[in-house]
Amino acid sequence: MEILLVSLLPYIIGSAVVPLQIIIGLLLLTSPQQGLLKAIAYVGGMTLTRILQGVVFGLILAEAIATAEEGSGKGPVISTLLLVLGILLLIAAYKKWSGEDDPDAPPPKWFTRIDRATPLQAFGFGFAFPLISAKLWVFTLSALTTIAAAELGQSSSAIAYLLFIVLAQSLLLLPIVTCIVLPTRSQTVLNHLADWMTRNSRPIGIGVSLIFGLWFLYSGIKGFLK
Repeated sequence: MEILLVSLLPYIIGSAVVPLQIIIGLLLLTSPQQGLLKAIAYVGGMTLTRILQGVVFGLILAEAIATAEEGSGKGPVISTLLLVLGILLLIAAYKKWSGEDDPDAPPPKWFTRIDRATPLQAFGFGFAFPLISAKLWVFTLSALTTIAAAELGQSSSAIAYLLFIVLAQSLLLLPIVTCIVLPTRSQTVLNHLADWMTRNSRPIGIGVSLIFGLWFLYSGIKGFLK
């Protein structure tokens, strides 16, 4: 299990540091009315989607994925997913880098509507986000493929995937826990953090996409060469 968690670490970190999902979570958490409830609903929606993805692709496709892996290397399925993910991230980094730089531009209009969102709508945001994000799809499929290739058995594989979900959402859960433990003192800090991430989402996105894009591209090519 420890070796598997090390193998899952790049997908965990990659899933956790997606700037947009963190910004949405912080804006929901710091909204004036029912902020904590909306943030919990948002994370709950993401968790449900990832569980459903795990059921569909883990139970239905696990045997086929594991059978396709040969030898002690990463195998063709994982290597292909790594290549695809690396290319997607590098394309995303280029698109962000080549766009017009306007740090004084206001956030997208739908950001301003988050304060008025209901907990049910926040749940919908969370449920939809992993479905519409190509990067999160590939992170999740890569994690499921890695777990299937480890051949730990159904129970251990389910535990490993649940750990992946929790750790992949750790940067969403940490502010919620902080808000529960320190409700008054944390509000100002979380507000400043949300403002800072909203202003700097573009350079953060470029850096994250570039670093992980190069890493996954290298890992995918290395897997094919073994």
